[in-house]
Amino acid sequence: MMRKIRTVLAVIVFVALTLVFLDFTGILRGWFGWIAKMQLVPAVLAGNFVVVALVLLVTLLFGRWYCSIMCPLGVMQDGFNFVARKVKKGRFHYVREKAWLRYSLLAVFVILLLCGLTGLVGLIEPYSAYGRIASNLFQPVYKWVNNLLAGIAEHHENYAFYEADVWLKSGLSLAVAAVTLVVVGFLALRRGRTWCSTVCPVGTVLGLVSRFSLMRPVIDADKCKNCHKCERGCKASCIDIEHHRIDYSRCVSCMDCIDECKFDALHYGRKPKTASAAQGTAKEAAAAKKGETVDDGKRKFLATTALVAGAAAVHAQQVKVDGGLAAVEQKQIPHRDVPLKPAGALSLNNFTRHCTACQLCVAECPNGVLRPSQSLQTLMQPEMSFERGFCRPECTRCSEVCPAGAIHPVSKEQKTDIHIGYAVVVADNCLAYRDGVKCGNCARHCPSEAIVMVDREGSEVQVPSVNTDRCTGCGACEYLCPSRPFSAIYVNGRERHC
Repeated sequence: MMRKIRTVLAVIVFVALTLVFLDFTGILRGWFGWIAKMQLVPAVLAGNFVVVALVLLVTLLFGRWYCSIMCPLGVMQDGFNFVARKVKKGRFHYVREKAWLRYSLLAVFVILLLCGLTGLVGLIEPYSAYGRIASNLFQPVYKWVNNLLAGIAEHHENYAFYEADVWLKSGLSLAVAAVTLVVVGFLALRRGRTWCSTVCPVGTVLGLVSRFSLMRPVIDADKCKNCHKCERGCKASCIDIEHHRIDYSRCVSCMDCIDECKFDALHYGRKPKTASAAQGTAKEAAAAKKGETVDDGKRKFLATTALVAGAAAVHAQQVKVDGGLAAVEQKQIPHRDVPLKPAGALSLNNFTRHCTACQLCVAECPNGVLRPSQSLQTLMQPEMSFERGFCRPECTRCSEVCPAGAIHPVSKEQKTDIHIGYAVVVADNCLAYRDGVKCGNCARHCPSEAIVMVDREGSEVQVPSVNTDRCTGCGACEYLCPSRPFSAIYVNGRERHC
């Protein structure tokens, strides 16, 4: 029964969180957005110590239930394992803990976290890794299906659906998401929860706590028939049935072993202090006397090199046609001295140190403004650009969904007073400067009236002038500028928002 309850809860949480990433309308985040805020690493970065304390307390009492229910990457691995079991059952066996690798990766993870390189941290942080998979791989498919239904519905004069743009936000982010899915999927199909028990830093930390958990799967050596069925079914490879021992640092409390045992030799409860329970310890002591070595990897932190393999994908630009008469060249991203971060980020430094590149805000952005960074220091962390839209003053969705404190919640009223950047005019690209053509598009559409058209000496055509103190950096001017391929006005970010 406990296994069934755990499975049902895991499926509900996994589906709900996935829908938060897929739903571009923003409706479901009001129902299920709290799940993202319950993830351990984002809660640590956001200073949400109530969530951190709750996760640690549950682990101390019941073992690594977090990994089996709340972690989307862990549940996804269980899905792969479910498929593999249909092909072949009992394919696992006990494997000794690779402590040197686990704790070395944890050391690198903590060092990167302390150095503020959270973009690199996000490569192996489980929630962020799954977020990129959902945002870059699952959401486009979801949108294509939606667009297909929208076309069918429109044909029947039904407008229950509306089409959504499907476009490549970052080739590098897409490649990293695909590689992560393939690697995690391959390990899950072949070795069960190898990622959780060897690579994942969250699993390593919770594994240290779960060694002392109050409730846990317990082997009754007197009832055990040494059939190895539980060991062969353990996806964490942590059951050593020969010594009637379970490595609780790797056990994720999935209850599969209890379901497998037909002799009632496994149960979930407190570990009894009996001679049978102490059998494993006695055998370890005997092995030590015989000169057998004991793995001391927990006390060794080896220096490892963080690997970052990126594949640069070429953006396939579609040619748009204006009225069927002339091809309209797509805009290109201008060089910005300072990257643009959303309102609520407070500063470039705050955003960089807190964002784990889960890309939930990218998936939620309705204006096509947010896209993953290509820079190594801010690898795959969102930044703003205005080739497909601008940051509307009334939109605060990115600040509402961020679970890591990289973007603090702001109201619509507060957002209009936050200056995230300022507009800069490039005279060589401006139609008024270059060709003497009357335009003024940037001034007409500026919501903060920071751009005015002024007389230019020796010309009858007025040119734009920017009041940087009034400019909020929304990007309406850059987006609506008719100049191609680079806008004649672009927004430069501010190091600290004011």
